[in-house]
Amino acid sequence: MPRPRKCRKVCKLPPATKFCVHGCEETDYIVLTVDEYECIRLVDYQGFSQEQCAEYMQVSRATAQLICDSARKKIASALVNGRGIHIDGGDFRLCEGDEEHCGCGGCKKHCQLKK
Repeated sequence: MPRPRKCRKVCKLPPATKFCVHGCEETDYIVLTVDEYECIRLVDYQGFSQEQCAEYMQVSRATAQLICDSARKKIASALVNGRGIHIDGGDFRLCEGDEEHCGCGGCKKHCQLKK
């Protein structure tokens, strides 16, 4: 029996969940999971190392690398084949800001502090 998948910590849901090229139909979407989106956001957008990303998402470094590789392959496929991207699903839990120091900046705890 395989080991159950561990939920990955995600800062917040993406502001947009569908990206479409001109003329794409509902069936032309590649599904990127929320945890894949978060990994790409942390590593490629925020500049985290894979080790920092793994620590933040509370998974192993190898798992973070697999998540990033999968996400990049899906994004590349969408670009090369002219398909849309739909962000949906995955094994994740939203950050509640319970940690003493949460580096995400977008969880409920940090959003309340910014007001």
